[in-house]
Amino acid sequence: MPHTREQLLSVLDELKISTKTVEHAPAFTVADTGSIEIDLPGAHTKNLFLKDDKGALFLVIANAETRVDLKALSKRLPAGRFSFGKPELLLEALGVPPGAVTAFAAINDTAKRVKIVFDQALMTEDSINCHPLENTATTNIAREDLLRFIRSTGHEPHVMVLTAS
Repeated sequence: MPHTREQLLSVLDELKISTKTVEHAPAFTVADTGSIEIDLPGAHTKNLFLKDDKGALFLVIANAETRVDLKALSKRLPAGRFSFGKPELLLEALGVPPGAVTAFAAINDTAKRVKIVFDQALMTEDSINCHPLENTATTNIAREDLLRFIRSTGHEPHVMVLTAS
């Protein structure tokens, strides 16, 4: 069973990671968040669950403002040609439905199937806002604490430029 929001927040607390969570209307896309007032500092994210043509899985966490160039990213990783992972695969691999994809979903990838890739532009921010496994809230976390959390799940975060060169 995938972790719940409460279990995630408990794990963060066990890791002595301070967060602030704000409830809001469901936000399925970055565009949806534009109409929702979220009173949190830091950068908001967009998250892409990708599968390459060789079957490798990737979770790309980008600054909401970043225009991700999938072709350039696939060459930098290196990976095969990307497509978006199907909802069933997303639920199986990361334990979240479409619209709730988040860096925090790494906690549900116990098989370590998914490579976690962060936007270099996002890593310039002091704090980052992510869904806490549900799209009806946003959790603010310090950048270094987010990276520490990702490592605690057994994943090594990869930071790279996501735009075209």
